[in-house]
Amino acid sequence: MKPSLLNIGFGNAVITDKVVAVITPSSASGKRIREEARESNLLIDATHGRKTRSIIIMTSNHIVLSAMQPETLANRLISNSEDKE
Repeated sequence: MKPSLLNIGFGNAVITDKVVAVITPSSASGKRIREEARESNLLIDATHGRKTRSIIIMTSNHIVLSAMQPETLANRLISNSEDKE
């Protein structure tokens, strides 16, 4: 089975099956998760210098920062899952 990719902006993508959650960075838990990932060297910044608008939590405990809105990423995840069916 071919893995499907989720475009997270600027030519970057993650494997949809590995995404656990997409959260907003402004929440207290989002800030804590980002700092813990930075200290553990598990943070991947895919914003290309833009403002972080969403935090993607992966099954590997990596944290991916994206400049795209969480709603946009969620809609893309939903459409990818519908395409599989």
